[in-house]
Amino acid sequence: MQVLLNLNVVPCVFLKRLNRFVALVEVNGEMKKALVTNTGRLEEFMILGKRAFCLPKRGGKTDFVLLAFEDLGGKGAVIDTRTQAKAFERAVELNLIPWLRDCSIKRKEVCVGNSRLDYLFDCPEGEIYAEMKSAVLRGGERGEYAMYPDCPSVRGQKHVRELIELAKAGKNAMIFFIGAMPGVEKFKPYVKGDPEIAKLLREANKAGVEIRALSLSLLPTGEVILERPVLRVEL
Repeated sequence: MQVLLNLNVVPCVFLKRLNRFVALVEVNGEMKKALVTNTGRLEEFMILGKRAFCLPKRGGKTDFVLLAFEDLGGKGAVIDTRTQAKAFERAVELNLIPWLRDCSIKRKEVCVGNSRLDYLFDCPEGEIYAEMKSAVLRGGERGEYAMYPDCPSVRGQKHVRELIELAKAGKNAMIFFIGAMPGVEKFKPYVKGDPEIAKLLREANKAGVEIRALSLSLLPTGEVILERPVLRVEL
């Protein structure tokens, strides 16, 4: 397990989600507002009294970022998509991801059609257009699956369609999932969350879009670690 980031985490307790982007948390006995960057429903985590980890922040209408929720073995399931992205980018920089071996990030927020994709990678085999998605829904009899999405996502559908068109045009295209929970071994789409995305991912696979996944988690001391650079993908 490779350490990717060292963060100044503060223990907190989840109280309630005020709206899509703000949660109410308790920090050192005081109620505070925390920024929520993940637009999923996160119902398995956002439970009154659930222990969590927050990041102090300056400015704006919130005092903290809701970083992660306590999960298996006391480790944190990282829900903050910005932290997921930073950890992933560090893993690329350290050349820790086999399916991006010797690749570098050429650009971020790449305009493609009517969408913006997260990354354009420069790899030995050429450029790869890629989109990252957060998979923080646990599934399976042993909780071994990281799944996406936990609710309908029109934006996610749009991104997969753009990747399919790129692949059909002869471009290298990829969608990858950050299973940001301890102990997960595989990835699969959550059909009940959005059956259209499950269908589109199968179509993308047939069109030649690479579908990948990895897992990471948070240690209580604040280190974000790469747990598995490769999760098996089941469509």
